[in-house]
Amino acid sequence: MDMRNNERHIMLIPDASRPERRFFMRVTIEPEFDPPFVVDEPPVRQRAPFIFSAPHAGAAYPRSFLEASRLDALTLRRSEDAFVDRLFAGAVSLGAPLMAARFPRAYLDVNREPYELDPRMFDGRLPSFANTRSMRVAGGLGTIPRIVADGQEIYRGRLSVEEALGRIERLYKPYHRMLRYLVHRTAQVFGQAVLIDCHSMPATSLNREDIVKADIVLGDRYGTSCATLLTDLVESMLRRRGYTVGRNKPYAGGFITEHYGEPALGRHALQIEINRSLYMDERTLTPRPAFDTLANDLKAIFGAVIEESEGDLAPCQIAAE
Repeated sequence: MDMRNNERHIMLIPDASRPERRFFMRVTIEPEFDPPFVVDEPPVRQRAPFIFSAPHAGAAYPRSFLEASRLDALTLRRSEDAFVDRLFAGAVSLGAPLMAARFPRAYLDVNREPYELDPRMFDGRLPSFANTRSMRVAGGLGTIPRIVADGQEIYRGRLSVEEALGRIERLYKPYHRMLRYLVHRTAQVFGQAVLIDCHSMPATSLNREDIVKADIVLGDRYGTSCATLLTDLVESMLRRRGYTVGRNKPYAGGFITEHYGEPALGRHALQIEINRSLYMDERTLTPRPAFDTLANDLKAIFGAVIEESEGDLAPCQIAAE
């Protein structure tokens, strides 16, 4: 946890709206989230048309956030995809960038629309364009969550509207600008781009009778966010390593998978949810001895996926009318 003073800092990020030249945007950042995300780039250059992102792996909890919460730090971390960025760290040596948020999901969730906000959480009037009636808002899991994963209320009192909008400006928007930049850059270089959206899931989410317990759940929005070839290939490679795999239930993919997946244009997005019991103690949030085995398996699996999918995920050719 970073306990530096509250002075804000300026950072520069690539402006994805101006990809033809190297433009940057100035963004004001709280010191606890300086930087708000990390992009690990491959040595020398990107060699694969893949991008890996871990939007819920952030573990920097500002003191002001902890003081505003009715929950202790360990309980707040129940929403976190703990260590997922470390599980997928091998992607960088495969030639693909890995992007990971540093801010926690309980503070701000970038796998939502930018303004999915619950008006009951805030003092003041939300802007008219805010989506206040989505199912995720109703469930307490909007862009600024009201609850942690096990259903407990996060805050002691209401937040100001200015605080909510500030988090979106300082963290949400820069995160997505960088992610769009990485996807666009990859597509420009390789003619295609594959975004692997990396998450973890509590073992309890698979205990319902209508869901077969799985080690890993792949989400492709029921075949709409990426080529079926990609989902089939990842599933096949996982099964060869002995993992049980489910598709789209209970996790079909969120905002990132839905909005970055355009398979007809050669841009694919696949969500991967890993059962936390495979690699960590869910009670104490500490890695298990099997952590390294899983990390090595994921590196080998995606190394094979990258090799076997080469050239097969390019944009569809559309005949002239």
